[in-house]
Amino acid sequence: MLDVVKRDGREVKFNTEKISNAIKRAAEELGSPLREGQVIDLIQKVITYIEMSQQEKVTVEEIQNLVERALKDSGLQDIASIYSTYRNERTKVREIKSDLMNAIKRIGVETDRDNANVGNNFSSKLLRIASESNKWHNLSNMPKHLAKAHENGDVYYHDLDSYNLTTNCLHIPTREMLENGFNTGYGTINKPRRIETAAELSCILLQSTQNDMFGGQSHPDFDNDMSIFVDPTRQEIKEELMGYGLEGDKLEQVTEEKLKERVHQAMQGVVYNLNTMHSRAGSQVPFSSINLGIPANHDAALVCEIFLLEYEKGLGKGEQPIFPNIIFRVKEGVNREKNDPYHYLYEVACRVAAKRMNPTFMNIDSDFNKEYYDKGYMPATMGCRTYLMKNVNGEPGCKGRGNIAPTTINLPRIGILAKGDIDKFFEIFDARMELAKESLLHRYNVLKHLKVKDLPFVAGQNLMKGSEELSPDDSIEPILKQGTWGIGFIGLAEALIALTGKHHGESEEARELGVKIITHLRETVDRYCEEYKLNWSAYATPAEGLSGKFIKQDQKVFGKIKGVTDKDYYTNSYHVPVYHPISIKSKIDIEAPYHKLCNGGHISYLEVDDCPTGEAIMDILDYAYKNTNISYLGINFHIRYCKSCGTYLHSNEGACTKCGSKDIQGVSRVTGYLSLDERFGPGKYDEREDRITHTEKHNKNYHRV
Repeated sequence: MLDVVKRDGREVKFNTEKISNAIKRAAEELGSPLREGQVIDLIQKVITYIEMSQQEKVTVEEIQNLVERALKDSGLQDIASIYSTYRNERTKVREIKSDLMNAIKRIGVETDRDNANVGNNFSSKLLRIASESNKWHNLSNMPKHLAKAHENGDVYYHDLDSYNLTTNCLHIPTREMLENGFNTGYGTINKPRRIETAAELSCILLQSTQNDMFGGQSHPDFDNDMSIFVDPTRQEIKEELMGYGLEGDKLEQVTEEKLKERVHQAMQGVVYNLNTMHSRAGSQVPFSSINLGIPANHDAALVCEIFLLEYEKGLGKGEQPIFPNIIFRVKEGVNREKNDPYHYLYEVACRVAAKRMNPTFMNIDSDFNKEYYDKGYMPATMGCRTYLMKNVNGEPGCKGRGNIAPTTINLPRIGILAKGDIDKFFEIFDARMELAKESLLHRYNVLKHLKVKDLPFVAGQNLMKGSEELSPDDSIEPILKQGTWGIGFIGLAEALIALTGKHHGESEEARELGVKIITHLRETVDRYCEEYKLNWSAYATPAEGLSGKFIKQDQKVFGKIKGVTDKDYYTNSYHVPVYHPISIKSKIDIEAPYHKLCNGGHISYLEVDDCPTGEAIMDILDYAYKNTNISYLGINFHIRYCKSCGTYLHSNEGACTKCGSKDIQGVSRVTGYLSLDERFGPGKYDEREDRITHTEKHNKNYHRV
């Protein structure tokens, strides 16, 4: 009456039938079924081994070892090998199940903070549980060396839960969709006639697109696209007023007044909707970006100005809107200089940014932007920093295109492994880039099995370039050839410290080496473009949860190395570390070259004191855009407001100065988007705590910009 101790500690009676079934399965898999007498003999051998050990209890593992021994002693080596493989697979499944169960248990308490804009409600938790399950599924089905590279922290496959299901992000062809109409599944939405309806439908486009994708969505030319609905609204107002007997100058004056009221209402609706319109099982509002600032006419300028004014007002009590991320494009001859026709829009944008941390700003005079602008293609970006214009498979530009998927390389680990040997660094770096490329090609081959009907809105309604001639049962492969495939990186600063002892904000040698490293990445992805005829890109990864994940893995392997692994996060992409004292001018000068190199996405942040002025922000941008080739800039500071009455507060005020409430909300920027302070993940929380203001006092050569 032998007792068997199971893996969970329970004790059950010894059961020969389980041994019999396992042996038979192994034999059948080999194609050599055993006779019943052979199976009985093997079971008897196992029993004999147990009796020889004189144990009263035996573990499941010990029994399995004895079954393998019995098979080998009986000359059944092939079946023993199959049985061993089966054991290992079952062990792997149990470990996955255990890890998954633990993850689900944690999610049941609170969702993680890989994404600072995911909530903590029922649908958020349900989404995260499904997410964890599909991550394990995808890891277990990819080649083992690719799975291992992700699991051990050499590289990182972003949004692994979506690896087999969908693509990343999209610049929506907004005007085309509104002019042609679209169907979200229950019927056709015709072309709107009024600006209010067009504005509302622009939000529906963002929401419906996000439900098909895992990343962010953008209106790449919002003010110009919305402008075509302004004049029909004007004419409607005018006809109504003429019916009341108005005419002449009075008719024109009142028409424009009423029109502005209608546009204000429409733009307020956009701001409100994008902060309340939940998608993805209700877990979050759309990760929306709106590009504007270069109006083609007066009506587009009106949309641009009023949208900025409505965002400046905030939400119902004046609270900070988290979405959309606004990108204001700056261009000499359009809005940058005082005598430019739309300079007043630039002034409004800087004033709003000084209060709301949005808009961020994009320099259309950067040579790589100007090249496309001069050819008639309007550059745009997303708040997360995704950028694409070049296209090896068709017309350039961004409308209808997005980043299909990114893989990120752990640069600090390469720096540590190289042990100061620059040649060794590039040798390992080359191997990691090959690995990243292989992972993205594998993802390509998985995704191409999706059909148009698997992405019913973005592909089925032809939002995505390449989908125009496809039917519901066609592969989405033509779409995959239009988007970009990003090879990203994190922790250039820590990699430079590992190699040279200093990062690029401290040393000219490190500064030159940093540019050399990312130039090598860009040259490699450009070569991949020619070789594979896909849009490979160098991507300055907006690492949110990853900033803390990579460093934890490296601490376990290498311990804490000063300046490299002695924090709780790695520095984002090519940025100068947030804790390093540096002037605004120096930070701009150091980071500017990376914007051109990182053609899959880039941004630089400048930390300023709370409550900057619009004039100060314009001074910063004027220096950057007139003296360097930098493109996308965000001005960061800490926002605090009273949740009870909406009053904005300085950082040292513990209670509301208006109503006395201590219910204070903090807002900061994380990887491009704004987020509530309490929603930051561990790595990003620590990084935010280390941020210091970039001011002139850190550099004697700094001149007022």
